[in-house]
Amino acid sequence: MRTFRHSQGLPCALTLTALAAGLLAALPAAATNGMNMEGYGPISTGMGGASQAMDHGTAAMAQNPATLALGGPGARVDVALGLLGPDVRSSAGPFSAKSGGTSYVMPAFGYVRRNGDLTYGIGMFAQGGMGTEYGANTFLAAGSGEPVRSELGVGRVLLPLAWNVTPDFAVGATLDFMWAGLDLRMAAPASDLGALVTGGSGNLIAGLGATLPTLPAGTWARIDFSDSSDFTGKAKSTGWAAKLGMVWRTSPTFTVGASYQLESSLGDMKTGSGGAGLSIQGMGTIPGRITVVDFQWPSMLAVGAAWQVTPSVLLAADVKRIGWKGVMKDFRMKFDSTAAPFDGSVSFALPQNWRDETVTNLGIAWQATPALTLRAGANLSSNPIPEAFVNPLFPATEEDHYTLGLGYKLSGAGEINASLTMAPKVTVTNGQGVTVTHRQTNVQLMYSHRF
Repeated sequence: MRTFRHSQGLPCALTLTALAAGLLAALPAAATNGMNMEGYGPISTGMGGASQAMDHGTAAMAQNPATLALGGPGARVDVALGLLGPDVRSSAGPFSAKSGGTSYVMPAFGYVRRNGDLTYGIGMFAQGGMGTEYGANTFLAAGSGEPVRSELGVGRVLLPLAWNVTPDFAVGATLDFMWAGLDLRMAAPASDLGALVTGGSGNLIAGLGATLPTLPAGTWARIDFSDSSDFTGKAKSTGWAAKLGMVWRTSPTFTVGASYQLESSLGDMKTGSGGAGLSIQGMGTIPGRITVVDFQWPSMLAVGAAWQVTPSVLLAADVKRIGWKGVMKDFRMKFDSTAAPFDGSVSFALPQNWRDETVTNLGIAWQATPALTLRAGANLSSNPIPEAFVNPLFPATEEDHYTLGLGYKLSGAGEINASLTMAPKVTVTNGQGVTVTHRQTNVQLMYSHRF
């Protein structure tokens, strides 16, 4: 049994925040438009994430698969790498902490081939990824003397199919195999952990029910499960999703498109039978299994248009509605143990009450030379999280994003594209008086080859 000193003077107002921070770290994958990235692939991202009515390569399968039909005949391969760069800082009274989680790698790959009226292929996209890293001496560690961290990754393997119903109208769909992985090391006062308990069974729930109310104020508790990989999590799940899309060229210079992404069907994220630990100061660590219950990706409806103003200038605009409300009412987690004398289970629930989010994507592309294209855009949205629930370990609070991009044709077959996203600082103060600031700088780079 390991014991640690109490954190003297830790404000009571921080306690629920510290617990919520740890639990919420399990939720969204990318703190840009809530869970969603601001754009997929540097062509779309360089234009503010606009995607519904223009050709932007194989990344279309992550947004509107019907736009794959806008590509030319033959095959195309895209290999991309994204870097998500959050800057998160938290403070309350005399306490402050900066997250050391400042760089998250997000790879992507896509292949499509068009034969006649059909376009098909396969792709792999990192749907999102984010985490935070706070030191053992910060107020978020609740006096436990151990670091606090979170890291979530969600990805998809997509099988797209697009069909040119007519030369000017196409439909598309994807079947998506999804996976999710989560690492979480969180700390909180034990009394606040008890406040989130919703039930359980066996000696574990009986022991906690009897013990937690008797513990001295400031006694800490921890939930820990984490592996050493940057690309997997200790708790894992897989499942399925799908999307539908259409695109219609109403004139030689004007195109409209729309898509609908179905809510995912992911299994519960789970660790191995001894892959997690529940610790309470003075009582040691209880080994067991963590189950994150019914974590799902939301549905999304998007519509957009693209206008080829001149042969060298393209304007694009989308509006997306993301259904956070249907999947983010609350967050539930269950801990099971077979270790006597605390064998049994305990369940926790954390209210979320996210709002649905409307995102507007605006972009422009200018073909400066036959080889060089310059892009710019804006991604305008609002924070879907009620301010009272925002927390230091997962502040998915970013709102507006401003983007730049370029594309350069290396030859008749090869091309590189890059984008830069700058999300200005957003500052919120949650219901416990903790102020969280969050800004981002994100980069995407892609090589494309046609044959």
